[in-house]
Amino acid sequence: MDFIWFILIGIVSGFVAGKLMRGGGFGLIVNLVVGIIGGVLGGWLFSLLGIHTSSIIGELITSVIGAIVLLWIVGLISRHTP
Repeated sequence: MDFIWFILIGIVSGFVAGKLMRGGGFGLIVNLVVGIIGGVLGGWLFSLLGIHTSSIIGELITSVIGAIVLLWIVGLISRHTP
């Protein structure tokens, strides 16, 4: 059951991050990938700050923030490449 929640949180967080950063989602598969990578990145960033979440809402917030950071980094890289 945890795996299903992980996938659902990844999809939702990728979609929310896409809406906040680009104004639109990327599609189901890309939202899932962005959300999962964002969840890992957000968890790593939060652990550096000493913040730990235990609820689904906390995990969703962590994943959304990580996905936003991921999209921001990708945006910086893609702007600087010719």
